[in-house]
Amino acid sequence: MTETAVLTIRRAREDDLSAIVAMLADDPLGAGRESPDDLTAYRPAFTRVDGDPNQHLVVAERAGRVIGTLQLTLVPGLSRKGATRVIIEAVRIHTDERGSGLGTELIQWAVERSRELGADLVQLTSDASRTDAHRFYQRLGFVPSHLGFKLKV
Repeated sequence: MTETAVLTIRRAREDDLSAIVAMLADDPLGAGRESPDDLTAYRPAFTRVDGDPNQHLVVAERAGRVIGTLQLTLVPGLSRKGATRVIIEAVRIHTDERGSGLGTELIQWAVERSRELGADLVQLTSDASRTDAHRFYQRLGFVPSHLGFKLKV
């Protein structure tokens, strides 16, 4: 019988940057906007994220290999009777692990962690072209409730 290596979800470290950026770049959308061969712009961004108590950048690791990532952002607010929201961003699973159930495990971990952080609501956005991701999130109980807008500044 083959033993499956234990999955660990932990806070990202700067030495995880290469693996994280590679996953961000490993799809049609990310390929055009990420630069996995030059981490210069990512290092100060990592420092800002890591130093902000409302940011939780994590990686999923198995047998010493980073195989998934996501970022949780806590957003305190006045609406919904002073509710705190958690926004899930930049969910990525290594190509070799897609379809393995890791995405489900990572999102379930994120929802539970959000509860632990005192969130009343977990939300995320997904590019309109990512129809497979939309079905995935809906299977996990997320409801497509809003239409998002962006403005590059």
